[in-house]
Amino acid sequence: MQLLKLKSRLHRFEYFADFAKEFELGDKDLVITNEFLYEPFMKSLGLKCHFVMQENYGLGEPSDEMMNSILADIKKVDFRRIVAIGGGTVIDISKLFVLKNLDNVTDAFERRIPLIKDKELVILPTTCGTGSEVTNISIAEIKAKHTKMGLADDTLFADDAVLIPELLRGLPFRFYAASSIDALIHAMESYVSPKANPYTQLYSKAAMEIIIDVFDKIARHGEEYRFQRFGDMLVASNYAGIAFGNAGVGAVHALSYPLGGNYHVPHGEANYQFFTEIFKLYRTKAPKGTIETLEGIVADILRSPIADVYDNLDKLLSNLLQKKPLKEYGMTEADIDLFTENVIATQQRLLANNYTSLTKEDIRNVYKKLF
Repeated sequence: MQLLKLKSRLHRFEYFADFAKEFELGDKDLVITNEFLYEPFMKSLGLKCHFVMQENYGLGEPSDEMMNSILADIKKVDFRRIVAIGGGTVIDISKLFVLKNLDNVTDAFERRIPLIKDKELVILPTTCGTGSEVTNISIAEIKAKHTKMGLADDTLFADDAVLIPELLRGLPFRFYAASSIDALIHAMESYVSPKANPYTQLYSKAAMEIIIDVFDKIARHGEEYRFQRFGDMLVASNYAGIAFGNAGVGAVHALSYPLGGNYHVPHGEANYQFFTEIFKLYRTKAPKGTIETLEGIVADILRSPIADVYDNLDKLLSNLLQKKPLKEYGMTEADIDLFTENVIATQQRLLANNYTSLTKEDIRNVYKKLF
C-alpha cells in the first residue's frame, strides 16, 4: 500500500526577486498572476515573461467560463513553463493549462480527453490555506451544473512548489483568516480519513499545532501578529496540503461546494460554515476510533477539555471570522433538499474520505441545522 507521494520539488526564498533569478524567468515562461501582486513584486524586475492577469477574465473563484477565456488567449503564446503566482483561483486555473490538446476545461473535469502533461508547472502560493502547490487537484465551478467539480490526476502536480513569505504581505486579514482556517480543515479532515496513515497524520498534526498556535496568538495580540508568522503559516498550509493530497478531505468540503457554486461564497469561508458541525456528527456516529485521537490532539493544543473541544475551537476561530446562518448567503429552504441531492450525486469522490459514512438524512440535517 502506498503511504505517501510527494512529486513536487520544494523550495523556499525570502524574496520573490531571489526566486526569479534562480529560476531564470524569461520569454518562455507564462506567468499567471494578479495585478496587485505584479505591481509590488514583479514589475520592477523587468522580466521578459508573458503575463496573464487573472482578474481580467472575471472575479471570484475559478469557473469553466473563466478558464476557457484565458485558454483561448494563451493558445497564441509560445511558452514551455507555466508559473502560477497567486491564491487558489490562479493555482487551480494554471494546473489545467499543463494539459495537451485542451480546448475546453470541462472536457478535462469530466475526463472526456486523455490527460497528458505538456508543460512544466511552477507554483508560488500567495495565501496560506490551499496547500494546492503540492496537490494534484484542481477545482472549478462548472456553471451549467451549478456546482463545483474537482479533477484529481497526477498530471496536475507542480514540478516545483515555492514558498515565499514576502508574497503574503498584502493579503487582507479576511482572506488570510479564511485561507488559514481552510488549511486547518485540510489537516483535520485528512487526519481522520480512511486513507490516512502514520505519515500523512504526521503532517496533519504538525499543521494543526502551528495553525492553532498562530490563531491563539492572534486572539491575544491582534490581527497584526500574523505578519510575524507568515513563514510558519505557509509551511503549515504546505504540511496540510501534503496530508490531504495523500489522504483526501471529506464531508466538510463536499457540503460546502453547492453553497460556493450557487452563492459564490469563497472556498475557505464556505468550508468554515460546516467544519465543526461535521466533526460533531462524526463524534456522535462513531465516537470510538481515530476521532478520539484527533480530539485529544486538538484539546491538548487548545488546552481544552475534550468534551468542549469543538465549542472552544469555534470560539477561537470566531476571533478571525464569524460564522453566519447559511440563509445569510442567499440559501433558501428549498436549497436544503437540492443541495443534499447535489452532494450525493456529484461529490462521491469526497464522501469516500469521510471518517464514517453519512446518510442522505445526515447530510440534509446538517444543512437544516445550519440554515
